[in-house]
Amino acid sequence: MASPTLPVLYSTPLAEPVAQFVSAHYALPGPLECKLLVRGWNDVFEIRANGDARSILRISKPRARGEPDVATETAFLAYLDRRDIPVATAIPTRGGALFTSAPFPEGQRCTVLFRHVGGRASQATQSADDARANGITLARVHDVADGFPSGDSGRYRLDLDHLVRRPLSAILALECLSEATRAGLTDLAARLSADLAQRDGLSWTRCHGDCHGYNANIAVEGPRAGQAVFFDFDESGAGYLAYDLAVFLWNCVIFGRKHHAAWHAFIGGYRAARELRHVDLEAVHLFVPIRHIWLLGEWASRIHEWGEQAVPADWIAGQLDFMLRWEREMLSPRLL
Repeated sequence: MASPTLPVLYSTPLAEPVAQFVSAHYALPGPLECKLLVRGWNDVFEIRANGDARSILRISKPRARGEPDVATETAFLAYLDRRDIPVATAIPTRGGALFTSAPFPEGQRCTVLFRHVGGRASQATQSADDARANGITLARVHDVADGFPSGDSGRYRLDLDHLVRRPLSAILALECLSEATRAGLTDLAARLSADLAQRDGLSWTRCHGDCHGYNANIAVEGPRAGQAVFFDFDESGAGYLAYDLAVFLWNCVIFGRKHHAAWHAFIGGYRAARELRHVDLEAVHLFVPIRHIWLLGEWASRIHEWGEQAVPADWIAGQLDFMLRWEREMLSPRLL
């Protein structure tokens, strides 16, 4: 008797069936070529039609983010495009939908085909011009975000529950953590949450959610030459404006980085394109460790896919040390 097939948590599709799926659902001129670019957060494939025209297929992994959020994300991108904001929009299916879903052993997974963003890859932490361009585009996104008629269709809200409470629960569920690390993380999260609760009047907007400077290409020709064209709105949602800014600063300082000039260029570009209230700018430093807790929680939540050794206890302890140093140097005068 044949053995039953083992259930899977996450499977990676082969390129050829993916090309067939795209051909069936999208009106692209054949033949189609397909290759896997990256797997992990999502599976991302490059699609070439007639050996030339390029598009990018994202097959989302099962996460808290589901169809309502993908629907809101793709609709927001279409809205930004109509407002002449440089973003990579979704290509409609044959039926006109901005996304579809594909069957996998683990269940249906949302699938979006994006227009390929030309130009060159952004080098925002190394180039002041690229950093400034990223700041300008984010300012333009925020400037029109309030006009997006999203309603309450999306579940993603970049609030304390999403950025701190749920990630902290995932981290504390790691069996390998020492009691000192658990206590340190719990106490830090409580202090950061209390600080945020005391800040009145923080702006709320629709965030990119992952604007760290590398989810963009820099246009090199045409009317948008020099502009940062954004993609990867996979973490987008309604949230704190200061958090959306802080993601860039966080990427300038994590893992021993000291790209302070890039941060100043980025925030300078933002402020040149859009007014930034002092209360929001002041809160940016608070959101750096909050962003880091979110990231650690994302990794911790994936140990059933990646294995426990992918998130070792000593590494988590080292990240706690980074956040505590940041707190002492950047936040302590306010917290004490």
